Amino acid sequence: MPLIPSYKPLDITLIRRDKLKKHLRDELSISGTTLAKMSNRDFVSLSVIARICEYLNCRIEDVVEFIEE
Repeated sequence: MPLIPSYKPLDITLIRRDKLKKHLRDELSISGTTLAKMSNRDFVSLSVIARICEYLNCRIEDVVEFIEE
């Protein structure tokens, strides 16, 4: 079975850091389109994930995981 990304770990990390996706959009200039892709479990670039990790001071697994479709 193919693997698809799940950004549920990001939601949990944002809650722990008292942040919102709006902060990612405003402070990191992540586009609304990219945030929509994440909500739809689409792939986003690794550079976006790296920027989020740096901003939240977390590991990649705190942002994305792969699940079976």
